[in-house]
Amino acid sequence: MELKNAVVFITGANRGLGLAFAREALARGARKVYAAARDPSTVRLAGVEPVKLDVTRPDEVAAAAARAGDATVLINNAGIAATGGFLAPDSADSARRHLETNLIGPLLMAQAFAPVLAANGGGALLNVLSIASWINRPLLGVYGMSKSAAWALTNGLRHELRDQGTQVLGLHMGFVDTDLTRGIEAPKSTPEAIVRQALDALEAGDEEVLADDASRQVKQGLSARPPIYLQA
Repeated sequence: MELKNAVVFITGANRGLGLAFAREALARGARKVYAAARDPSTVRLAGVEPVKLDVTRPDEVAAAAARAGDATVLINNAGIAATGGFLAPDSADSARRHLETNLIGPLLMAQAFAPVLAANGGGALLNVLSIASWINRPLLGVYGMSKSAAWALTNGLRHELRDQGTQVLGLHMGFVDTDLTRGIEAPKSTPEAIVRQALDALEAGDEEVLADDASRQVKQGLSARPPIYLQA
């Protein structure tokens, strides 16, 4: 999927990875970039078209798809991440919030934009996932659950959209230096480095990209003995 002359729709595009995706798409020659955010006034990057979008609201998702009828690439980047494991007092409420944004949001977007991508030749869909799709620790337990579900969604969409020629790419990475990881003391990649690898993979026609050493080590560790997700 070539980015030159593509029309790219990005959720959560006002900061962090979403902003980096928008900048890199423009740098690679995208003809148009829709930059979606709950508050479009926070989208300040020159050269993009701001769109009001809360991915948990079906009416706003439908309106976004109707507005972006020329889209050829959908990047499901919007997400939330709060700390906490499953036995915390508020874990059920936290799980609902995470699943609404990190799972139902991309599902609604895929449902709304699949016909758009089909009408424009197939195009591509990129879901931002995480190494937390594969391993789960108490610090980000509920978040990890939502990303595991989003990984399953990505795998299923890949098969459902294959017949219409839509490339589906899952992006996995460890900690990235954005607002979502503020306060977490751990090695972090820059948003720009992750986005460059993601879009390189998209243009190469890949279906999965492991964008840093952490994600590559975790993926390899899934088949270790014991597997990495059972290790303390």
